[in-house]
Amino acid sequence: MSRREGGFRREWGVGAVGCPGMNADDVTIRRILQDTGDTWAVVGLSGNRSRAAYGVAEVLQRFGKRVVPVHPKAETVHGEQGYASLADIPFPVDVVDVFVNSDLAGAVADEAVAVGAKAVWFQLGVVDRDAYGRTRAAGLDMVMDRCPAIEIPRLGARA
Repeated sequence: MSRREGGFRREWGVGAVGCPGMNADDVTIRRILQDTGDTWAVVGLSGNRSRAAYGVAEVLQRFGKRVVPVHPKAETVHGEQGYASLADIPFPVDVVDVFVNSDLAGAVADEAVAVGAKAVWFQLGVVDRDAYGRTRAAGLDMVMDRCPAIEIPRLGARA
């Protein structure tokens, strides 16, 4: 765990399962990973190999997911064309995986709802309680403060 994540977790009282009462249980996580669909838009994914999003996107691809990069540079990453925003993607997206600062994550969740995504996944250290409430109220599954690259092997999820 990085110093940044550790400090965040101490400050907000967030543990391995995120915000009590506001995070997905294993059933929801498994449903998102296995049954929600195979097209994942990864917001914050660029060609920078040193960023966590790059490695997690590789894991998602190995797990059978189509990973669509969403980044202002709209770079092609892992063989997939990138887009500057979720609204620019010309096909349906099943899950929006969010690798941005918590201060920006709520707007991404709102955009995910607007484009018709089925689920939103906030990565480790990304928590926005208000966005969680709005996203769930819109009928989407949501996970906060978790990483699919950790959850896939932990749950023994299948592609």
